[in-house]
Amino acid sequence: MTYDIVVSGGGIAGLAAAAAFGAEGYSVLCLDPAPPVTDRDAVGADLRTTAFLQPAQAFLEEIGLWTRLVDHAMPLQVMRIVDAGGEEAAARVIKEFDASDISDLPFGWNLPNWLLRREFVAHLGGLATVTFRAGVGTTSLFTREAEARVGLSDGSKVRCKLVIAADGRNSPMRKAADIDIQTTRFGQKALAFAVTHPIPHGNVSTEIHRTGGPFTFVPLPNLNGCPSSAIVWMEEGPNAEALMALDNEAFEAAMTIRSCNLYGPLTLASRRTIWPIISQHADRLNGERIALVAEAAHVVPPIGAQGLNMSLKDIGVLRDLARHAGSDIGDRKMLDAYHQKRFADIQARVAGITLLNRTSMLSAQPLRDIRAKGLDALYTLKPVRKTLMQLGLGAKGA
Repeated sequence: MTYDIVVSGGGIAGLAAAAAFGAEGYSVLCLDPAPPVTDRDAVGADLRTTAFLQPAQAFLEEIGLWTRLVDHAMPLQVMRIVDAGGEEAAARVIKEFDASDISDLPFGWNLPNWLLRREFVAHLGGLATVTFRAGVGTTSLFTREAEARVGLSDGSKVRCKLVIAADGRNSPMRKAADIDIQTTRFGQKALAFAVTHPIPHGNVSTEIHRTGGPFTFVPLPNLNGCPSSAIVWMEEGPNAEALMALDNEAFEAAMTIRSCNLYGPLTLASRRTIWPIISQHADRLNGERIALVAEAAHVVPPIGAQGLNMSLKDIGVLRDLARHAGSDIGDRKMLDAYHQKRFADIQARVAGITLLNRTSMLSAQPLRDIRAKGLDALYTLKPVRKTLMQLGLGAKGA
């Protein structure tokens, strides 16, 4: 079997890459060893959410995916940062960053990850240029100057001009290409789940900083007539495991306290999932006939909605370079250019989010007081505040 492109990985980024290159007319094979879970209540469903910031939304619209998502998307107009690092779990500094300060559009639009997979897979089903094979993964890679040969878990082999590794933080294709990674471990885990609450969120995303990591509300559509939010609660590993073990009643009490009661008593509206927190980046974004995107290239803690937005930027840059590569996509010149265009921005964002995460983890009271004063100072300087918002959107830089 021969294709123009093999995409290793059928997560959100891999499916988006298949859609982007399929829309360009390339023949694409997208592979994932695990069939996608596309039902919210099914075992293995990814209950996290993704906020697509303005550049990512524009890219999804360009490649034909946004029309499937727009009716499910919750706009994020305001990002609220709360410092609750005092002696008691109470908000002591609250600052709001409003998208209207820099744009006529919201900062972004929030969607559940399980729904994204459902809609992306459905979209690929309508593209004659794309073959999606769930339950089949990539196992080996052999490259030469003119092509790549990829071994699959069903024993077959395929040939292509370009391999796009979108197969996660433990990417088998990155390992096969012998590309090293740099990893930072925080000793943290994140709990992800949905809640309902009596006080409406007003399309405001709220990050509450105390210790152990941020507790973040991301707006969801109403559930059974009640305001609803997705929660990502980051804590030191043992604390996260202990919270995971609580019964629902005790867990609801604990999360209501940790939320500083900003939205009233919280009620679980889904099962809980738990994820390890690391930051990571590959030493290079390319090898012979292979490009790394998404978590194969970079992993960041879930702060500031950067992770998948960086991933879509990877795919967009790679797609744009392919448009100028002529018939031989995936040659050395194209992939070297991809590395040069993305690597500095990725390094800077990984480093910046790593620093923000360490700041959010502070437990010593004097350091927590310094954090609160720093937030106040940054917000007070309007030019700095606007620049931070623009950087967060990816509107500046590479």
